[in-house]
Amino acid sequence: MAETVFRGLGVLGRVLRSPSGACGMFLLSCVVVLAAAAPWLYPDGPFEMVGAPFSPPFDEFPLGTDMLGRDIAAGIAYGARISLVVGAVATLFITVLGTVIGGTAGYYGGSIDSAVMRITEFFQTIPTFIGAIVIVAILGPTLPNVIGAIAIVSWAPLARLVRAEVIAVKNREFTSACLALGMGDLRIMIVQILPNVLSTIVVAGSLMVATAILFESGLSFLGLGDPNIMTWGFMIGAGRAAIRTAWWMVTLPGLAVLLTVLAINLVGDALNEALNPRQKR
Repeated sequence: MAETVFRGLGVLGRVLRSPSGACGMFLLSCVVVLAAAAPWLYPDGPFEMVGAPFSPPFDEFPLGTDMLGRDIAAGIAYGARISLVVGAVATLFITVLGTVIGGTAGYYGGSIDSAVMRITEFFQTIPTFIGAIVIVAILGPTLPNVIGAIAIVSWAPLARLVRAEVIAVKNREFTSACLALGMGDLRIMIVQILPNVLSTIVVAGSLMVATAILFESGLSFLGLGDPNIMTWGFMIGAGRAAIRTAWWMVTLPGLAVLLTVLAINLVGDALNEALNPRQKR
């Protein structure tokens, strides 16, 4: 346990020593702090009409108000909570699903591998965002359905990646030695194979957080998000009709999406360099 903690701290140190990693961690930390402080900063919530409609930034409110007089800053703060939750939970489901399916196919091979890969290829032929739209339109625009739709359309690439890594590790000498000693398949996969492919899963999962946030923003922009929850995509979609007269309604939530996704991608790249130093150019 202590060795795992020290190893994690070492990886974090290498990430922070990278300029892109340090920048990404700073931006991501700001988003997390904003999301955590939202109920304290704006106790009335993001839907409260607090001022005159279309108030520009720094007139009465730091980031202005929308067409109903709702505070844009409150919407961005509460939207950060939803974006982080969607990104984290959807990525968790994607990672578990992709790891189990890809690991099973790569380890057992043969007919199991062929059957699983045909299913994986079927999901990869579906345009991911369109598939998410169809699923949410059928099941209903609620937050759990949005998270589920993102996970369903996004697990296949990770499954193929994990399969390839498992096949490479399965053919090494220590795995053959475990089989010769009579170790069970499940124990070999968890104790021997999983630690050797974990860095690949972590890096891929970190980048999927950004993809999940973009998916949720796109669905909310199209009106397929939960109408009872304030999200960045919902704010952009609501303000598009007034973009010429109230540019801040679209620009500021859009910048929030941009900076959050940029921060996650920077951290993901730095994490890849920290976990896979031999791949660094």
